[in-house]
Amino acid sequence: MNTILLQAQAQGGGMSFFIMIAAMIAIMYFFMIRPQQKRQKEIQKFRNSLAVGQEVITSGGVYGKISHIEDNNPVVTLEVATGVKIKVDRSCIFANAAATQEQGK
Repeated sequence: MNTILLQAQAQGGGMSFFIMIAAMIAIMYFFMIRPQQKRQKEIQKFRNSLAVGQEVITSGGVYGKISHIEDNNPVVTLEVATGVKIKVDRSCIFANAAATQEQGK
């Protein structure tokens, strides 16, 4: 009689284990994966809307103003100082400098 009760508890415990694992996966999705995907979409939207004259920050921390954008090529030319221009990949541009400076105030 006692072994029957133990077997019944073991079978019920297995189902609660799978429910717990499914709940942990759902929590990880909503707190980690989904916000990261949303952030990546916002960054991609920002990179697609770059315009000449816009002040930006690269992923390396370089502040500059966009002086030239090539349509078919992912290269963007930044003017980091008067007469000093550098070429960076569009994927290296990370944020809008004006918006970042306003948030810091």
